[in-house]
Amino acid sequence: MCPATVPGESELCPDQVPPSTVAPRTSRPRRPLRSRLVASGAAGAGALTALVVLGTVVHPGGDRPAAPGSPASLSWPAEGQTSIHVEGLGSRGALGSRGAQKPVPLASVTKVMTAYVILRDHPVPPGGDGARITVDARAAQESSLGAESTVAVEAGRRLSERQVLELMLLPSAGNIARMLARWDAGSEEAFVGKMNRAARDLGMTNTTYTDPSGITPTTVSTSEDQLKLARQVMRDPVFRSVVAEREADVPGVSGTVRNTDTLVGENGVIGVKTGSSTPAGGNLMWAATAPDRDGHERLVLGVVLHQEAGTGSEQGLDAVLTAGGSLIASVRRWVAATGPASR
Repeated sequence: MCPATVPGESELCPDQVPPSTVAPRTSRPRRPLRSRLVASGAAGAGALTALVVLGTVVHPGGDRPAAPGSPASLSWPAEGQTSIHVEGLGSRGALGSRGAQKPVPLASVTKVMTAYVILRDHPVPPGGDGARITVDARAAQESSLGAESTVAVEAGRRLSERQVLELMLLPSAGNIARMLARWDAGSEEAFVGKMNRAARDLGMTNTTYTDPSGITPTTVSTSEDQLKLARQVMRDPVFRSVVAEREADVPGVSGTVRNTDTLVGENGVIGVKTGSSTPAGGNLMWAATAPDRDGHERLVLGVVLHQEAGTGSEQGLDAVLTAGGSLIASVRRWVAATGPASR
């Protein structure tokens, strides 16, 4: 169980969620984003200096040299694994990966695949609300679980598919992810089978899903695999619009639900999903817009996994948001200096 006064300390507490929307948990003040980015940037600059030897940039951890032509000046996280792609720049947009691509626990980033399968099976037209879903008794009972992020819902309440996706993706409600799995496939086990088949179809060869919410540490993947999913799921306009929300009001849910990704709305960030637990550390799938040197907006997608794993959910979440914010800022600077004609 997660003690109310120390959120995230249990190794199965994926995300911090505002107390008004979930089983009571005490939030703690977070350092302003600017100060966190400055600190991270300074640390990143020192790490890069140490890694440049005779003109060759080595990946953090020394696993392999950077690919020729890749932007070594980016603020790559010094630990875990990271992958980045800039859409619309051809091969130059494939900025590559850092860190050993070994499967690690995903925590609540798992919910991106859950949303992908739901929207594939039950498409929502742009501007629409999708199917009507009745909250089942199990989702209502699991509202008070202390082992993960949840949202309090009442059995029998009818919600639109979009509203349910908001509850799962913004405050990262695990009880809602499992409810969606049962609604779609009849059982969580059957839905997990769909998740793994979808992963295979997307070429995610180092990914295994064992649950729809990410609460089990046996749900694992790599940053390269999750980047493949990000590039696919962000093509769905409904998913894209939901993860870009900083908050939402859902009928029957007390208070406003807020996005656990506090980077959204700043520095071009338009999503996507956080995840954190003791085994996973901090994980982040992110999307941001970035103007190139000709003023054309580019979509940048990235994944950062396994930040400060083993330290606790809250510390991991803070670490990945700091590392992710610094990385995104550096990628946007790189994009601003490039364009279709760059060599």
